[in-house]
Amino acid sequence: MAARKFVHATVPLKDFLKRRVVPIDKTARPLDTLNVIAKVTFGGELFLRDEKAKRGYKGPLFEALPGDLIISKIRVGQGSFCVVGDTLEHVAVSPEYPVYAPDPAKIDRDYLAMVIRTPEFMAELTGKASGNTTKRRIRPEFFETRRIPLPPLPEQQAIVAAWRAALDHAAALEREAAETEAKAALAFESALGFAPPTPLPDRPVFVANFKDLDRWSHEGILRRIVDGGTSHASPWPMVKLADVIADLENGWSPGCLDRPAKPGEWGVLKVSAASSGEYREDENKALPPKLKPRPRLEVKNGDILITRASGVGRLVGRAAQVTLTRDKLMICDKIFRVVDPDETQVVPAFIAHVLGLHHVRAQIEREFSNESGMMKNVSKPVLMGLTFPLPPVSEQQKMVQALTDAHASGVQKRDKAAKARAKAWTDFETAVYAAEVVDDATAQIAAAS
Repeated sequence: MAARKFVHATVPLKDFLKRRVVPIDKTARPLDTLNVIAKVTFGGELFLRDEKAKRGYKGPLFEALPGDLIISKIRVGQGSFCVVGDTLEHVAVSPEYPVYAPDPAKIDRDYLAMVIRTPEFMAELTGKASGNTTKRRIRPEFFETRRIPLPPLPEQQAIVAAWRAALDHAAALEREAAETEAKAALAFESALGFAPPTPLPDRPVFVANFKDLDRWSHEGILRRIVDGGTSHASPWPMVKLADVIADLENGWSPGCLDRPAKPGEWGVLKVSAASSGEYREDENKALPPKLKPRPRLEVKNGDILITRASGVGRLVGRAAQVTLTRDKLMICDKIFRVVDPDETQVVPAFIAHVLGLHHVRAQIEREFSNESGMMKNVSKPVLMGLTFPLPPVSEQQKMVQALTDAHASGVQKRDKAAKARAKAWTDFETAVYAAEVVDDATAQIAAAS
C-alpha cells in the first residue's frame, strides 16, 4: 500500500506503553462502586454500563486509571480506543479491553491518541488482525510492537497545543453562531410584545396537580408557577391559527423499509424530518414496492410541517418550512401539514417561527395527551386554537428576514468551524507525515527506525 513518509524516527509502542493488568476483587470493590465500560466507539467515545447491565456482568474485571489508554482487541483498527479522562475514576474493563499506562516522560497522551488514529496506523492494524471480517481480533503483543513516529516530547506538546488552539477557535465560532441565532429569536419575541421567559428556580418546586404531570413538561409546570401563566403586551391583534389557515392535514405511516428512499423511489418522512425546526429530507424511510404511494401527501416546496407526536415533549408542535425538497416524499401520520395559509394575512414562514414562541409553546404543553403510552400528542383542534400576535404582512416579512439572516450567519460560522476542525487534523498529519508518497510502507518504517 502507498504510504506517506514519516517526518520523525519511529519507535515501537512498547517503548513508552506499559501494560497494566490489575484484576479487581469484586468482593472488596462491589460492582456498584465501579465505572464498568460498556463499549468504546470507533470515534473514541467511552460508554459505561448502567446499573442493570453492571449487575448482569459475571466475568473478570481489570482496573484502568485516569490517563490510561484502553483499546478494544476486536475494533482498535477501526478506532475503538480512548484515553481515560482525568475526572473518571474507578474504571473497570473486561478482558476484551487491554489497558496501557503511557510514560509521561516520553509520550504526550493526546499526541498518542491522535497518531494511532491516523489512516496509516489503523490500516496497519486492520490488515494484520486475526479472525473473520466481523470479529477481527488484535493480540496485545502485536499491538505493542507497532511503531509510530515519535518527535521529542516538547514538539509533541507543541503539535497538540496547535491542534487544541484550532479546536478552541472552532468552538468559539460555534458559540458565536448560537449567540447570533439566540439574539435574533429574542428580538423576534420582543417585537411581538413578549418579554424573555423568567429564569426557572434552581431548587426543586413541588407545586403541581398530579393529574397534570402526564400532560405538562416539567419546565411547563415550573413556568406556570413562576410566571403565573403567560402574559403579553403585544402591539398587534391576537388571532388563532384557524383564522389564518384553511386546515391541517396529517399523513400516512405504513410499514416501511428500514432505509431511506433512493432517488426515484417513494418514501415516507419520519418525525425527525421536522422536529428539529429545520426540514431534513434525508429523514425518511423507503416505501415498500408492494404498497401504492399516495401522491396527494407528497411534500412540496413551501410547505409548513408541524410535528403532531413525539416521545420528547419539547419536539411536539415544532414547525419547519420546506424551502427545497426532493420529489416522492410523503408526510407521515405524526406530521401535520398547513393547508392553504391566507397569504393576505400571514407569511407562511411566520407561522413556522411563531409556533416556537414560549407563549405558544405553553399553550401546546398544557394540552399534551398521552393516548399512545409515553408518546406525547397534540391534537388538530388544539393547534388550530393556538393564539398569537399577528402584525401586518410587511412587518412579518421584516421579522422573518431578520431570523433568516441570523440563521444564514449561523450556518456560515458553523461551516467555518467545521473547516477549522478539518484543517486542524490536516495540520497534525502534516507535522507527523511528509507530503511525498512511497509505495513500500514496511521499508519506510524500517528506514525511519
